[in-house]
Amino acid sequence: MTEVPATEDSLFNRACEGAGETAAQGSVSLRREGDIGGERFCPAVPISLKEAGVSAALVEQLVLKNLYFRGEVVGRDLAKIVGVPFSLVEPTVNHLKQKRLIETKRSSGIGSISSQFANTETGRARAKECLALNKHLGPAPVPLQQYTDGVKQQRIKSGWMSKNRLEKAFANAVVDDDLLAQFGPAVNSFKSMLIYGKPGNGKTYLAEQLARIESDGVYVPYYIESDGQIIKVYDPLYHEKTEADEESIFITDAQYDKRWVKCKRPFLTTGGELTMGMLDLMYAEGAKIYDSPYQLKANNGIYLVDDFGRQQITPAELLNRWIYPLDRGVDYLTFQTGTKVEVPFECFLVFSSNLNPDDLGDEAFLRRLDYKMFMMNPTPMEFVTIFREFCRKSDLECPDNLLRHIVREHYQKTGRKMRRCHPRDMVGVCIDLMRYEKLPYRLTQELVDQAYKLKFVTKKYDDE
Repeated sequence: MTEVPATEDSLFNRACEGAGETAAQGSVSLRREGDIGGERFCPAVPISLKEAGVSAALVEQLVLKNLYFRGEVVGRDLAKIVGVPFSLVEPTVNHLKQKRLIETKRSSGIGSISSQFANTETGRARAKECLALNKHLGPAPVPLQQYTDGVKQQRIKSGWMSKNRLEKAFANAVVDDDLLAQFGPAVNSFKSMLIYGKPGNGKTYLAEQLARIESDGVYVPYYIESDGQIIKVYDPLYHEKTEADEESIFITDAQYDKRWVKCKRPFLTTGGELTMGMLDLMYAEGAKIYDSPYQLKANNGIYLVDDFGRQQITPAELLNRWIYPLDRGVDYLTFQTGTKVEVPFECFLVFSSNLNPDDLGDEAFLRRLDYKMFMMNPTPMEFVTIFREFCRKSDLECPDNLLRHIVREHYQKTGRKMRRCHPRDMVGVCIDLMRYEKLPYRLTQELVDQAYKLKFVTKKYDDE
């Protein structure tokens, strides 16, 4: 893709005419892809606490702490809180009753599962001791090894991506075949990628379309446990549930271990606010548990580092932090005590930057990133198509003669470079002007000229 000389009016005419054909074609009929190959992972419902990797002492703490805050709780609801079948919680409930730490308030006569329980005074005192250790109220954490096995079984396999699947994800974006041809192999590899180019050319938007790719859902644990420490993994900001929680907690009815939640493959984004501390375990002093770093929450999904090179840490520091995880598929996190724990690293790491790659690092640095893609300025055809699309979304007509005027007067004559964000910005300013000046809802040459004058810097301080 190259910039077109100002004298080639015919090319712009063809761009304006051809864009209408492109827009009229609409979406392309695509073959529905099958799910990612391989046997699907599904965490089985545990039939014992040993199989769940949960100690009776932990269940006891969860029961006492929840009764402390909730007052009276029915047996089946206690099981839902803990995230395991009631048959696994019942022995602990009976033990606590024998120790006179909890008591039955009322019963429907069909067993402990329908009885309402509450802490005794002694039980409340014991609950306070448990809360001094941590304020985790459930579900019970999944052992780290079980989590690691789950992540490995749900990893993206090479060959999962196809042209049809990628085209469908980008159906609402204006991208040409050459761009998708570059993007496809990188997505298929699910390794690491750098997207670079001038601001406003849609690097972030392009990366965000990855969240639209159809794929199997993944199971994410609410919490994991290692060395007696609890780490929060599930985050509703980044993990979108794909199904409602089941009402039943009976072992014969539950379809999977309820300490996990079925979600879409996660897509996380961080920008210039990213610090090195956000890439390690973050201890919540009040709750006395840990929150997981972004790359752990992004396991089996995509992690976009936007504005790469503008973080408070240098690009070299950031990439060096991930060199070993990218090579080995494992990461090392640090507890407050200084103890390190090995966790899986299975996310597609995407960097987006406005900076020249040479300013990000040397050749050895860039070699660590598996794929690089340059986002060029849009061609006249792409620019016109994008402008038409934003007008269509805003229910505005965009005559060909107006498009020719925009291209000629605001780009050819001024030498201004086209950016993919300009159509969106210009249409937005035009609508603002219509509303403020109480103008008819239509685009005019005068309105567009005024929008460009308001949007772009036309004078320098020393011009006066």
